[in-house]
Amino acid sequence: SLADGKPVSLSPLESQPHSPRYTASSQRERESLEVRMREVEEENRVLRKQLSLAQRRSPSHHRGNHSKTYSMEEGTGDSESLRAGIVAGNSSECGQQPAVEKCETIHVAIVCAGYNASRDVVTLVKSVLFHRRNPLHFHLIADSIAKQILATLFQTWMVPAVRIDFYDADELKSEVSWIPNKHYSGIYGLMKLVLTKTLPSNLERVIVLDTDITFATDIAELWAVFHKFKGQQVLGLVENQSDWYLGNLWKNHRPWPALGRGYNTGVILLLLDKLRKMKWEQMWRLTAERELMSMLSTSLADQDIFNAVIKQNPFLVYQLPCFWNVQLSDHTRSEQCYRDVSDLKVIHWNSPKKLRVKNKHVEFFRNLYLTFLEYDGNLLRRELFGCPSEADVNSENLQKQLSELDEDDLCYEFRRERFTVHRTHLYFLHYEYEPASDNTDVTLVAQLSMDRLQMLEAICKHWEGPISLALYLSDAEAQQFLRYAQGSEVLMSRHNVGYHIVYKEGQFYPVNLLRNVAMKHISTPYMFLSDIDFLPMYGLYEYLRKSVIQLDLANTKKALIVPAFETLRYRLSFPKSKAELLSMLDMGTLFTFRYHVWTKGHAPTNFAKWRTATTPYRVEWEADFEPYVVVRKDCPEYDRRFVGFGWNKVAHIMELDAQEYEFTVLPNAYMIHMPHAPSFDITKFRSNKQYRICLKTLKEEFQQDMSRRYGFAALKYLTAENNS
Repeated sequence: SLADGKPVSLSPLESQPHSPRYTASSQRERESLEVRMREVEEENRVLRKQLSLAQRRSPSHHRGNHSKTYSMEEGTGDSESLRAGIVAGNSSECGQQPAVEKCETIHVAIVCAGYNASRDVVTLVKSVLFHRRNPLHFHLIADSIAKQILATLFQTWMVPAVRIDFYDADELKSEVSWIPNKHYSGIYGLMKLVLTKTLPSNLERVIVLDTDITFATDIAELWAVFHKFKGQQVLGLVENQSDWYLGNLWKNHRPWPALGRGYNTGVILLLLDKLRKMKWEQMWRLTAERELMSMLSTSLADQDIFNAVIKQNPFLVYQLPCFWNVQLSDHTRSEQCYRDVSDLKVIHWNSPKKLRVKNKHVEFFRNLYLTFLEYDGNLLRRELFGCPSEADVNSENLQKQLSELDEDDLCYEFRRERFTVHRTHLYFLHYEYEPASDNTDVTLVAQLSMDRLQMLEAICKHWEGPISLALYLSDAEAQQFLRYAQGSEVLMSRHNVGYHIVYKEGQFYPVNLLRNVAMKHISTPYMFLSDIDFLPMYGLYEYLRKSVIQLDLANTKKALIVPAFETLRYRLSFPKSKAELLSMLDMGTLFTFRYHVWTKGHAPTNFAKWRTATTPYRVEWEADFEPYVVVRKDCPEYDRRFVGFGWNKVAHIMELDAQEYEFTVLPNAYMIHMPHAPSFDITKFRSNKQYRICLKTLKEEFQQDMSRRYGFAALKYLTAENNS
């Protein structure tokens, strides 16, 4: 089109020189038109050059929010151009997609509260990390639960060029608690309204995401859309794809005011600096107060208030193409947002049904989601080449420790495992614990892998007290465990079990790391250090609580021994009392633990004395002693150098003895080991000579460390080892 905006239309007939209608007059008009078009093209070329120079001179934003020279194709944000884009297969842009500078930091804000949301946000983050090519800065508005879980997760994930900042969601409650909200997200569903106040004042722009989002493209493409904002546009939003705001879903359905179909707030682009200048805080508060006088409460949390503000101020919105928020709730128009897989950008599981939602292509979406759900997060630790990462003390220390190891050492892999940082997701399932008023509570501590999952229900039936479990799983196995737990009435009825996922990495089973993780995250003053293959006697939980008081564990350094037995039968009529156990022992149905293969491990318990004991009795440490004990929560950790099979408990009991713990056997307590197939690690120990050599080397080094730490008192361990 020419400068006056009128399109020039040339019919094919007029463009043919041999047409009878072709005249000298029309020839002159055509020549004149061609000259004018060349002039317009030259003017456009000069204009593009001037714009390019102006953009290159513009100052960069704080924290990597750099301005960028983009192509001349500016989006308008109007719905007509968006519809055209959808019809054209999301190809409304001519030429190249606008790019983001290589090392520009992209800022993402997410509100996350509770155990379930903390799980969901991991899948979202995985999908973002999988596609990203830029440094990322996550701003997490989290409650105390989510902060504990996600701080540990990101600290142990150690992803380069990713920064995490937390903002206390509980401190923000007073900002929005005056707004009644019927949405299942509760009070946290309103917190996106206060991001201009919550996020740093020098942060200029941010992408805000719900936790039920999955990315199918590089988030930098969405970040690049900020340059299309014009005038007073400060919010980038996708139109709501359901009929909710049209008010025709049922009789007397009365939604909050909205512009047309309204907008969905699962994905928001916020120009924070402009919003602050516009007094956004005052704007949304006044609107909410006015509407609540008649609406009484919100139905869709912050989304209702955003839409009410937009209804009054439509100029605030840049309408994003709908492929940036394909909403998979029931009865949506989401299918109009894409014609091909390549069109998909962001999938939003915004139905309470989540993966069970009705949609023609839900199988495809579900598989995409499951891909990230089960994707190995360790593979996302890749460096961004050419982008210097911020110095991370933990990462630098790890590299230093690893560099000091000799890679030619035949035991290198054993030594390396001691320093391996395993990604850890605490409290994978909902956890509730009410502290006991008498301060005598005891947590059962154990660790397991996927092949011992079947023991969980039985342990829960035998032990009613709190349990802390560390599970060594891959990402895919973690999801299998989740499905198993959610399908178990026994496990779902128990909220005082803390499940902590330590993700697989390396070739060894890091048994003592797992024990340390489970020990560290107990909520009680005492803990029972058990193993997953043991079933405690019925009533052991209450018996131990009484023993804690009786033996004054709070003020003395004691380790209370629970005698261990075993059965070789997969089906066992579990003894209800000590008398019944002794009878089964005499009949050969039960044995003292490891009686046939490793007598020394539990011989100091003195089972002969235990048979007739009615009061607790003290025993002395001996070489290779490895009983199961009840101790205070401040007891020393397990030594991480021992992995797989061999010496992992022995070393810990030795440490307790060196710290002058008194070993006391409980006369009316017992636990029984249930049979199972040999573990992979014991098979390696038995079949691999180098494994045994390395274990012997690690034992000797541990004993030398003990001598350095405890001096003369530790000499007895060397002597005992030589005599055994």
